[in-house]
Amino acid sequence: MKKFIIPACLLALNVIFFTACKKTGLSSRNDASADAIALKDQSSSDLVAFKGDELKNNIDKLVEKLHWVEQACFRIDASPYTVYIDPNSVPGNVKADLILITHPHGDHWSAAELDKIVKPGTILIAPAEVVYTGNIAKRIVLKPGDQFNEFEGIKIKAVPAYNVDKTNFHPKGNNWVGYLITIKGVTIYHAGDTERIPEMKTFTTDIALLSLGQTYTFNSVNDAAEAAKDVHAKVAIPMHFGLYEGTVADATSFKTLLNGVIPVVIKEKGQ
Repeated sequence: MKKFIIPACLLALNVIFFTACKKTGLSSRNDASADAIALKDQSSSDLVAFKGDELKNNIDKLVEKLHWVEQACFRIDASPYTVYIDPNSVPGNVKADLILITHPHGDHWSAAELDKIVKPGTILIAPAEVVYTGNIAKRIVLKPGDQFNEFEGIKIKAVPAYNVDKTNFHPKGNNWVGYLITIKGVTIYHAGDTERIPEMKTFTTDIALLSLGQTYTFNSVNDAAEAAKDVHAKVAIPMHFGLYEGTVADATSFKTLLNGVIPVVIKEKGQ
């Protein structure tokens, strides 16, 4: 029987080759794990909860990017997206990526107002009674409790908005809404046309946009101030005054009522 002798140099090469393969396989598995972790982190990045000074800074920045146009209309510059709520008297020079309408009353929406700001990629979220046939990408109907999360970095949740006493204006059964809009960890509450309702104590917000109408919405400026406390707002911004009802003096009273409790920012109309 012949004996085969493997030269030392070949043996050494085999050892190097198999060691390299083993290391490469381990490295590949580690790379794959790292990729999976990165994807997981990326997919959950919008769930990060900011706290302390970082949260305060984010709130302050978003307050600056909230532009009160008129009545209940706000434009939010949520780069790279532009969000409008209840468009009214919009100039039309800034187009919308997302439009939210709380209910179908004429001071909160009209086809003519939407025509100024829509583009082919615009998404419209509104109650079923809002019928718009313009050139938009998608039409969404949300009822209280429903959510919309298709924009990266923006989450929308519809919450109830209705009258308790003046029920002929905004009946609860209509399922008209306010919105919780969360942008990069900061939540804005747009109350829509509502009175102080018990549901306000079931959620929290960072920035509260509250009506000072008194005829169709809250029964008093004090009710609006108490609503800011109900939702644990860190900043409150009054709206829905100076057009058909409510005055600048009401906004000043609102700020006085919350002095030392919740900071109030009174926006200039048309920003």
